[in-house]
Amino acid sequence: MKTIFKMSLLTFIFVSLTACQAKEKKQQTALAVVHQSKTDKPSKQFIKVALLLDTSNSMDGLIDQAKAQLWEIVNELSYAKCEDAKPNLQIALYEYGNDNLNADEGFIRQVLAFSQDLDEISKELFSLTTRGGNEFCGQVIQTSIDQLQWGTNPDDLKLIFIAGNEAFTQGSINYKDASTLAHTKDVTVNTIFCGDYNQGISSSWKDGADLTHGNYMAINHNHATVHIASPYDDSILQLNRKLNKTYVAYGSSGKDKMKNQSEQDDNAQGYSEANAVSRAVSKSSHLYKNASWDLIDASEDESFAYEELKENQLPQELKGKTEAEIKTYLDTKRKEREAIQTQIQDLNLKRKQHLAKQQKGDNDNLENAMLGAIKTQAKKKNYKWE
Repeated sequence: MKTIFKMSLLTFIFVSLTACQAKEKKQQTALAVVHQSKTDKPSKQFIKVALLLDTSNSMDGLIDQAKAQLWEIVNELSYAKCEDAKPNLQIALYEYGNDNLNADEGFIRQVLAFSQDLDEISKELFSLTTRGGNEFCGQVIQTSIDQLQWGTNPDDLKLIFIAGNEAFTQGSINYKDASTLAHTKDVTVNTIFCGDYNQGISSSWKDGADLTHGNYMAINHNHATVHIASPYDDSILQLNRKLNKTYVAYGSSGKDKMKNQSEQDDNAQGYSEANAVSRAVSKSSHLYKNASWDLIDASEDESFAYEELKENQLPQELKGKTEAEIKTYLDTKRKEREAIQTQIQDLNLKRKQHLAKQQKGDNDNLENAMLGAIKTQAKKKNYKWE
């Protein structure tokens, strides 16, 4: 049985989902949802999450947790609903506190602006390395507020999650000013201290969260967990390989994006089979969208026009085809994909039931503790999970 670092950090994202306002959604998003239940109402609501990760020397365990548990968190978010609408997800990524970064910019780097491209997010997480440095929490919070497109939709959930293990007070920008700025933008700052709970309080991590009515938590960033295999894992992975064959790459980046899809499958498998299974489940959800390079996802965008496709944008199997022939080909692939996604979701339901029976209660398990708190708070705000 393999062990990997459990991503307590990303699980913590769910705490602030309780801010959801229950409003009926009227239109489909520009990127239409694949495999969306017919009973779900279209949504223009977004969950926007900015992850600010300390990449100094002592944070190797934190980065490993982020890599290992991304897909479990995406899966949990895919079940979230506000009334009958399923929100979309965007994730941004910053690193700070690393000597390899520009000192004039506060040892801070925007790794990725808000993105729905889950493969790209995975790729960037796997690219992170650690090296000792100065950790300026106030400055990285302010930088993320200033640089990212947070939008003005009051229904959007706008969340910052900052994780580290040094004093929250370091740097020339006061964390109180940065948190106040976030609050004026309707952005909630959640702080995750990698170490002793009381030490995090004394070093102002809790205060940084309290200023925006966010949540403070302390985690053991080097905590390891055992992943439990299920009888359904092999079948899900086999279906994932079939799922990959339903993608129709087009445009200048199509081939590279399809290659990256395969590479992120390999990265997940590199941690454990369980992690690869979690990624496969994510790929069967409405949050896995690839309209920028996959013709099937692109064709579901209301602004898509077949007549605007150029011959040199098409994959070899569609070159020289008429518009009607292209539509027929994509419809066939779409039905094949939806059938595979349904099979994966059905198997995952059985997998979750199996794991629930195998897992034992653990008061030190952040995931169990936080999910209990989340769902209790969410009930008060009409948020629910399928």
